[in-house]
Amino acid sequence: MSTQHISRVGIIGLGAMGKRVLTALQNDHLPQASFAAIDHAVHSDEFIQAHRLEVFTDVQGLIDWRPDIVVECAGHSAVTGPVLEILRAGIDVVIASIGALADKQINAALDQAAHDGESRLILVSGAIGGLDALRSARSAGLEAVVYVGRKPPRAWAGSPAEEEFDLSKITEPTTIFRGTAAEASIRFPKNANVTAAVALSGVGFENTQVELVADPGVDRNVHEVQASGAFGELSIRLANNPLPDNPRTSWLAALSIEEAVAKQLHCLVF
Repeated sequence: MSTQHISRVGIIGLGAMGKRVLTALQNDHLPQASFAAIDHAVHSDEFIQAHRLEVFTDVQGLIDWRPDIVVECAGHSAVTGPVLEILRAGIDVVIASIGALADKQINAALDQAAHDGESRLILVSGAIGGLDALRSARSAGLEAVVYVGRKPPRAWAGSPAEEEFDLSKITEPTTIFRGTAAEASIRFPKNANVTAAVALSGVGFENTQVELVADPGVDRNVHEVQASGAFGELSIRLANNPLPDNPRTSWLAALSIEEAVAKQLHCLVF
C-alpha cells in the first residue's frame, strides 16, 4: 500500500485558470514535478522558463511526453478532442469543463475512452460545493433537486438573456431561465459546469430543475442548491469571488482543480 506518485503533470489550456492551477501546483503541491501543456497561444520565454514548462501545440506531443496525470482547463471543445485521446492513451485526466457531459454522446464516448485506456476521468465540483452530501443523500432516494444561479444583470451579457431582457433596466431579481439542467447546459454554457456538477451528483440532467436569475442585489456569482428526499432536506449556498486574473471565472473553480490533483497525491493505491 503506497501513495500515488505524480512526477509529470500535463495541462490543457493556459488561460487564466490554467496559469493559476499551474502556479499553485508548482508552489504548493508538486514543487519537484515536471510540467507540460497544450496551448496554441504564444507565451514569452520568461514565462516558460519561470515555470520550467514544455509547451506542445498538439495532443500527441503531450501523450508522448507521458504525463502521470493531465488537467483540462480549456473548455468543452477540449473534452471532445484532446481529453478523449489522452484517456485512450491510458492517462488519467482531471476535467474542469464537466458541462460537456450534458451531451449523452460525449458522456458515453468519455466512458468508452477511459475503459479502452484503463484510465480514469476525474470530475471536479468547480464553483459549487457541498455535493458530497447530495451524493450521500442520493443513495436513500432524492425527490427533488433545484439549482438557482444568481448573477448581477450585467454578468448575463452575451447570453440568451440579453436577447429577451434589457439587462441595464433590471431593478429587481428577474428569472431569465427556468428549465432542466440539460436545457440550461445547452442554452447557458457559461453556467454549464455548475449545473452539470449538481446534476451528476443528484438526480441527473433531465430531472434537475434550474433557475437562473439576474439579481441587482448581488455583486458576486451566487449558487444555491435545494434538495429533498428520504434523508430530509438540504440547502447549499455559495457566493463566489472571481479569479483576480479573469472576472468571468470563479476562484473556487480553480481551487477545486488544485484540490482534485492534491487528492490524487494522497490517494492510497493497493
